[in-house]
Amino acid sequence: MTTVTTRTIAYAADGLTMIGHLALPAGADRRPAVLVGPEGMGLSDVERRRADALAELGYVALAFDLHGGRYLADPEEMLARCMPLLADPDRMRGIGQAALDVLRAEPRTDPDRIAAVGYGTGGAVALELGRAGVDLRAIGTVNALTTGRPGEAARIRCPVWAGVGSEDPIMPAAQRAAFTAEMQAAGVDWRLVVYGGALHAFHHPTVDHAVLPGVGYHPRHAQRAWHDVVDLLAECLPMTTPSSSQEADGTSLAQ
Repeated sequence: MTTVTTRTIAYAADGLTMIGHLALPAGADRRPAVLVGPEGMGLSDVERRRADALAELGYVALAFDLHGGRYLADPEEMLARCMPLLADPDRMRGIGQAALDVLRAEPRTDPDRIAAVGYGTGGAVALELGRAGVDLRAIGTVNALTTGRPGEAARIRCPVWAGVGSEDPIMPAAQRAAFTAEMQAAGVDWRLVVYGGALHAFHHPTVDHAVLPGVGYHPRHAQRAWHDVVDLLAECLPMTTPSSSQEADGTSLAQ
């Protein structure tokens, strides 16, 4: 396991002061980098640990903020902020671009080799960066089968991987069909993995506060989804100097 250095970074986005979590791999050379977007509740230790795990694999990783340093444990408060955000592609792109600018400004980042991985609302932000034509090497999402404005998916310049639970009432079969139709019509290199029996946010460990109906943790699929994300990054953002830690099993990410 490599030594990882972490620090918090404050930056402006969406009229707020966002507090991101930056994780750096050992060494001083430039490395490929990954944006990590959180579920609608906001940045938590779950995403921070994922950024740290990506740094252990050799990536520069920035887990970005959605709510100005706040974690919205109350489902009603979360929906009151996220629903208008999800309905406004330009706001999502602004949040994503601000975080991307921070990541690109990090001296360890190779600015030509950046991917975006996001969960729920954070995944929608990643997709909107793609629809805006941002130069990314890969986009990976879980629980984020959002569709964009007509024709804009044609601007996506990289492979898109998406994961969703088969029993997710927030991303039902009709939403899956609309997403895949959009990606296919735009000529995107896309993949969709449906995890049997999983609910919404199946990747996110159980929390000690109220959640929306249809949300539930599935440890086995959580680990599988993490492996799928790591495989996407290995394909699209290979290390120029392979790290001995690249075979990390991601077990801690399902905790």
